[in-house]
Amino acid sequence: MPEEIKPNVAEASTQDAQLAAQSIASGEEKAPKVDMDADYKAAQQYSVSDVDRTGEGEAAAKAATAPKFEIPKQEETKTQAQSTGNPSDYMDMAKDVGSSANEGVSNVTDDLIQEALKKGQPGK
Repeated sequence: MPEEIKPNVAEASTQDAQLAAQSIASGEEKAPKVDMDADYKAAQQYSVSDVDRTGEGEAAAKAATAPKFEIPKQEETKTQAQSTGNPSDYMDMAKDVGSSANEGVSNVTDDLIQEALKKGQPGK
């Protein structure tokens, strides 16, 4: 369904567009008719190249996107922890963790906390 173009001189972005709009408004030139549906169908024809309509296009696309290097296949590895059953191993770990209790010791007591709560300010 063709539609008639109604140009507006005030909205023309270039001088050529303004001159064309003035000549259409004065009647010197006929307004072009645009068939949107036909133009859309024609555009669809141009959006697919001739190569893509054949098997050649698919082969060219695969060649263009093929990896340049061989990718090795994944191998599944299984890691299993060996249990020793030796209690001294656990004692060594417990000593390492237990020694952290001595680090970062401060002299905060319950009395100091109660006094800070009464003042409403944290201790320094």
